[in-house]
Amino acid sequence: MSSNNTEDNKQHSSIGDMTSNKKENTSCEQSNVSVTERVESVAILKDTSICAACGKEGNSDNMNTCNKCKSVKYCNAACKKKHRSKHKKACDRRVAELHEEALFKEPPPREECPICLLPLPFGSNTLQFQTCCGKLICSGCTYEMKMSEGKDLCAFCRMPPATSNKDCIRRVKKLMDKGIGDGFYQLAWYYERGERGVPQDWNKANELYLKAGELGCAVAYHNLGVIYRDGRGVEVDKKKAKYYYELAAIGGDIHSRHNLGCIEYDAGNYDRAIKHFIISARAGSEGSLGAVKVCFQNGMITKDEYASTLRAYHERQQGMKNDARDMAAAIDMMGQWI
Repeated sequence: MSSNNTEDNKQHSSIGDMTSNKKENTSCEQSNVSVTERVESVAILKDTSICAACGKEGNSDNMNTCNKCKSVKYCNAACKKKHRSKHKKACDRRVAELHEEALFKEPPPREECPICLLPLPFGSNTLQFQTCCGKLICSGCTYEMKMSEGKDLCAFCRMPPATSNKDCIRRVKKLMDKGIGDGFYQLAWYYERGERGVPQDWNKANELYLKAGELGCAVAYHNLGVIYRDGRGVEVDKKKAKYYYELAAIGGDIHSRHNLGCIEYDAGNYDRAIKHFIISARAGSEGSLGAVKVCFQNGMITKDEYASTLRAYHERQQGMKNDARDMAAAIDMMGQWI
C-alpha cells in the first residue's frame, strides 16, 4: 500500500418479549410507575429493561435503544421521541465519556504480515499492498519471494503484477466490491495524486478515504486528518483534522496519535499530550519516544514511566525485525530494489 510517512512525520507546532397489546404500545403516558422502583423490582431479570421515558419493562432485545449513547432504552419510538429533550445533556455527556475511553485505551495490535506473521513495519519502503488479493505484505517476504522463485509474483497468492494501469484499477475495484477497506484506500491514494491513469480529484479521494476509514482502515482517517490540517482540496479545518486523527488513533494509527500529542501539547493540555506520546511510543513511534524523553527531562513524567516506555518501544521495534526485512532494507538503501 502506498504510504503517507512523509506526512506522518510532520509535527504540529500543537462508548420476556413485551406482552403489551396494541393499545398499550401506542402510548405510555398513562403509566405512573416510578422508573427507579421498576428497575429495582426487575433487576434480577437479565433480559428485561426499563423504558427511560415511562418506566414500562420489556424485553431488552426488542426495545428501542438511544442511537448515540446506547445507554438507555425505550419501549417504542413514541417514548424515545418524547424523552429526547430530557435525555440530550446526559446523552452528550455519555457519548463524550465513551469517546474518551476509546481514545485512551490500549490500541489494537498492529496488523501482521500474512506470511511471516510478524507485525508490519512502518514506512512506504517496508511493505507493499497487493491489488490481486488485497494483502499488505512486508518487504522481507516480498524479497524472499523474488529470491526463491526468481519471478515478480505476489508472495501471498502467487499472482503476477497488474499488466497495465487499467488492470490495476480493475483489481482494486474488485477488492472494493468485496468491502475491503484497503481497496478504497488505494483508489483514494491514486485520486489524491492523479496516479495509475486516474485524474487528480480531491473530492473523490476524500470520499474514498472516508469509506475506507468506516471499513476499518485507520490510516485512511489519518490521511483525512492531514488533508483538513493542510487544506488539500478543502478549507483548512483544525477541528476536523483533530477529529479524524482521533478516529485513526482509536484504530491504532500511531502517526495520528503522535500528532494528537503535539496538538494537545501546543494547547497546554500536557497530561493529555503525555498520554498520547506514551501510547504511541510504546507502539513503536520514534517521534513520540523523543517527545517522551523531552517530557522526562522537563520533569513532567517519572523516571520509571520513561524507562517503561523505552523498554516497550525497543520490544516493539525488535518484534518487527527479521533477517529478510533487514536484507530488503539494505537493498533499498542502495537503490537496488528489484
